[in-house]
This record gives sequence, C-alpha cells and structure tokens, in this order.
Amino acid sequence: MALDSKVPKGPLKDKWTDYKNHIDLVNPANKRNIDVIVVGTGLAGGSASATLAELGYNVKAFAYQDSPRRAHSIAAQGGINAAKNYQGDGDSFYRLFYDTVKGGDYRSREANVYRLAQVSANIIDQCVAQGVPFARDYGGLLDNRSFGGVLVSRTFYAKGQTGQQLLLGAYSAMNRQIARGKIEMFNRHEMLDVVKVGGKARGIIARNLVTGEIERHSAHAVVIASGGYGNVYFLSTNAMGSNATAAWKIHKKGAYFANPCYTQIHPTCIPRSGDYQSKLTLMSESLRNDGRIWVPKSMDDVMAIREGRKKPTDLSEDERDYYLERRYPAFGNLVPRDVASRAAKERCDAGYGVNATGEAVYLDFKSAISRYGKEQAKLQHITNPSEAKVYELGQAIVEAKYGNLFQMYEKIVDENPYKTPMMIYPATHYTMGGVWVDYNLMTTVDGLYCIGEANFSDHGANRLGASALMQGLADGYFVLPYTIGDYLSNDIRTGKISTETPEFTAAENEVKERIDFFINNKGEHSVDYYHKKLGKIMWEKCGMARNEQGLKEAMAEIKALREDFWKNVTVPGDANEMNPELEKAGRVADFLELGELFAKDALNRNESCGGHFREESVELDGLQKGEAKRNDEEYAYVSAWEYKGEPADAVLHKEELEFNDIELKQRSYK
Repeated sequence: MALDSKVPKGPLKDKWTDYKNHIDLVNPANKRNIDVIVVGTGLAGGSASATLAELGYNVKAFAYQDSPRRAHSIAAQGGINAAKNYQGDGDSFYRLFYDTVKGGDYRSREANVYRLAQVSANIIDQCVAQGVPFARDYGGLLDNRSFGGVLVSRTFYAKGQTGQQLLLGAYSAMNRQIARGKIEMFNRHEMLDVVKVGGKARGIIARNLVTGEIERHSAHAVVIASGGYGNVYFLSTNAMGSNATAAWKIHKKGAYFANPCYTQIHPTCIPRSGDYQSKLTLMSESLRNDGRIWVPKSMDDVMAIREGRKKPTDLSEDERDYYLERRYPAFGNLVPRDVASRAAKERCDAGYGVNATGEAVYLDFKSAISRYGKEQAKLQHITNPSEAKVYELGQAIVEAKYGNLFQMYEKIVDENPYKTPMMIYPATHYTMGGVWVDYNLMTTVDGLYCIGEANFSDHGANRLGASALMQGLADGYFVLPYTIGDYLSNDIRTGKISTETPEFTAAENEVKERIDFFINNKGEHSVDYYHKKLGKIMWEKCGMARNEQGLKEAMAEIKALREDFWKNVTVPGDANEMNPELEKAGRVADFLELGELFAKDALNRNESCGGHFREESVELDGLQKGEAKRNDEEYAYVSAWEYKGEPADAVLHKEELEFNDIELKQRSYK
C-alpha cells in the first residue's frame, strides 16, 4: 500500500490557506445529523471535542480518567510556543517552522509543521479569550521565555502550570458544550477496539471501567487523541495510566504506525531513587532558562559528594564543569533536549554522576539568583546590598517564575533547591512516533483520525520544548475541525450508524474473549512483573544509545517475554467490576507488541538522529558541526510483524523548499 500524504501543491506559506479555500464544507443544519467520537480528552482531544461541538456536530468524548481535567496534559509545565514575536527578537512563522524542522533532525513533514507555525498565534488568542492566566510583563503584554533549541523567546507560560491552565481552558469550553447537549461525556471508559464498516471507521468498543460493562458506540468518524506510548519503558514521566491501547488497536485494524523508535528523552527529570519506583517526575525544561548544568571536574570531588564528605556548594567555579556551556557556547544550557540528554548520560557514563546511583548532574540557580538580586537592588535603589539581601531579592524573582517546581522538588528530594543545586537526569518523556496520518490528520483507514502526540507528523526525531502543547491545541482547535468536515461532507445523507451489525458484534466478541482470558488464566506472575521486565529491556537496549546487537537481543527477549506473559500472567478479581489489574493487563499486552516493533524500527535505522543515537554510526551534531544528517524516510507498518516500508510522499520535493540548508533525498526501503 502506497502512502498518500495529500499535501496540497504550491509554496509552503500558501498550502494551508489554499487548502481551506477549496475544501468541501458541511452546513450547520447538516452538522446536527453527524456524530463524531473523540477518544482522549487531553489538550488535543478536549480542544477537538469542544470545537467540533461548537460547530454543531454531535460529539461523544471518552476519557479513562474520572474527569478530562485529569488528562496527562495537566503535567506539562514550562509553556507553549507561538510565533507572535512579542519580544521583537526576530521571531516569525518561518523561524518557528525552521526551528521545529531542524530540532527534529529534518525528519518531520514540512507542510504540517509550517501549518503548525501559522496557526500557533491563534492558539494564544483563543486561550487568552478562555481566561488562561498567562504571565504578563510590566507593560501588560503576555510574557515570553526561551526554551531549548531556539535563539528567540517564544514560549508563553503560566508559572510552572501551563499544561494545567490550558487544559482547564479546553475543559471549560467542553463543559459549555456538555451543558448544551452537544458533547456526551463518557468518563471512566476505555476504548478497546475500533469498528470498521465497509472499510470506514464507524465506531468503537469501550469498557466502562467502573461496572465492567462492554459498550458499543457508533459515529460517522472516529478521532484518536490518546497521547503517547512512553510507558513502554515502565519508568517514564508519563502518568501511570498513560497507555498505547487506542493507537495500537487501530494499528492492528489497518492504521499504519510510523517511526515507533523516535522517543524523546527529557533532560531535566528527578533521578530515580531505587528499583521499586513506579514513575519518574519531570522538572520543567524552562528551568534550563536560568539554571546552569554542571558536574565536578575532579573525580575526587565526585566521590566526596557521593560519600557525603562534600556538598556541591563547597566547590568553587573553577572546580565545576559547565559542560553544555563548554561544548555548545552559542546555545549553552539551552541546547535541544536530545543534545542535553546525551551529554548528561555521557558525563555520568564517564563516572561523573553525583548521586548514589551515579545517574545525576546538577542544575544550579546560584548565578540566576545573584543576577536577579543585583538587578532588583538597583531597581529598588539599594546601595551596597549585602549578599544576604541580594540572595533574598533574587530568590523572590526565581520563586515567582518557578516556585511550584521548586516546591515539588523539595517535597520529593527533601532538599532546598534555592540553596543546594537540583539533581537531574534524563528520562523517557514523549514519543514523536505514532500513528501515520496524512495532511488531513486522517490515518490509512477512512474516517479514522489521529491528533496530538498520538500521531507522528510534526516533531520528526526530536521535539522542541513547549511544542507538544502547541501541536495538541493546533490540531484540536484549528486543523481537525477544517479537515474532518471535508470528509464528513460525504456523510450528510448517511443517517445514524447502527451498532446492531455483524462488524460491531465481531469486535465486541473479540474484546470479551480477551478479557475472559485474562480473568481465567491462573498464572504465576503479576502484570507489573512483565511490565518492569519490558521496561528494563527497553531502557537498556532501546534507550538513548542503541546498537545492532542490543536491538536484536531486545527483539528476541521481548518476544520470549510476550510468550511467557500469555502463559503465566495472573489477573485477580472479576471482569464485571472496577478492576485496575485487568485494565493494566490489556495495556501491557499491547506494550509487549509495540516494544518489539519499536526495536525492529530502531534496528532498521542505521543512523543517529534526534533522541536516537546509533552507536555503530558516526553522529553529526548539528549544533557542534554546523550541519545535520538529513534524510526523509518514513517507516510505516501494516502489522507488528510485517515490515512494508515505502517512503511517504509527504515530503516536499527539493524545488518546493524555501531554504537552502535542507536537502532531502527520497530513499526506499523494501
């Protein structure tokens, strides 16, 4: 099956405008007769549900949480990118587009990314109108801060709670439509399969997580907005409930999966404390704006700190290695996430890690506190302020910007980060790979759409900080509502989709058989036993650094683990009740299949790019060497076990590119 990206012809800057001018529309009277299912109610799903309902469609929204407010989007802290150029520092749609493509190692679809840049400014206006309390500068304009991988300040933020505030904005918009009856909300429901009728997605099978009841739901189109699959590593910054089931089920029904091995490792996470930890905690990347990252220069100092004979504050500036500032002077501590993550791992692998596990580097705010304190002293006309006064004034500024993050760190680590440098280490955070979609955000199954982190299109091999929220809200508020109408214009005479069809019956029976197996299989090991083993394989052999031998071993080990899972897993409780272990069993079964595909994809990529470092290949670091390795392959899979791999024609031809330093060559893998 050849992949057709449906990217409009013409210059990049005109594609989206021309596309909107020529698509088919559904008039308001006809929208009342069309149903749309949205699975997931984070920023992408919540904004899509609210907007589609506002337009007049009948929306059924599904969340496995007890409220859309608890979607994992709430955990995004640092900010959201948009090219409004409030700072007057040279930002533009083009520069946001360029930075995003470059940050993804030239492996994202350029047309989608340019559209993302174009609608980014609209997102901020929309959210301000909803009452999102973005930070403002002294003159009343919305404030910006800079993030890794860029040379401008384009990140809008609400203290360290940006994701939460944006989600509350989308949730308020949803509530308005729920009250009007345009959104039917299904909390504590999990999609377990998609139903295709005549080759088109016409509904889902869902389980009520409170009662255990299996339900059929029909619609004229289905939208998957279920987030990423980072929990394939077991330990990640994702919520423990985050899973790949919705995306994986549609993959097994014919939706191609693209770039599964493109996983982002976030550089600023609280290091793990032991073998029995259930998840990792993210510290916002915005902290790199003011924090300086370092390790001791001397191994003697490293050992003294680990053994408690020295504190990090005992080391002078000359005894500290600010390795990012040393290696990448232009970007310093604001290098892209993949570069920062690999650099931290390299220092720790070399023995310079500063905690008991040897897996931590310092993030130090001493310089920022001093700088802000001196500035405030001048503003307040304080002559010859004492060090204590400078510290007091500087801490107040840092607290205003990042206070909740510092409080969270202190509660977890039991150290005051204003006085003792934070410890951080890379951790699995975001997945750039996902379900393959065309320019309309439709998968390879008609009527089946995928938005937000669940799709693959916008971030290439690595995502820039603050771009996840941008993509989720762009897809939900400003892209999908246009593109889905073009498809649904052919359904205005279809009428209600019946759930009493052989296709719904077959899908429901398949779901019930799987649940019955888990309940009745009296094995020896818990679900977590298998999930932890899978995570260990993934982190050690499919993590930041990968090699051919390790990836082949990972595929064999995951296959053996999966076979043992189906023989020896045990799930307590009953199917017809709230049963978290049953929920986890289905999700881990999907992770075991996805993990093998992940390793297979990584094995086929004999290259280093983004967060994926291939040890046999020579890495070209774009920030260090002034260029990056470039190619445009997109891998697509029909099933977990059959590799197809035709290059998508989503990539622009050379003559359509509007800048000279991206040269793409079409390559085919068969």
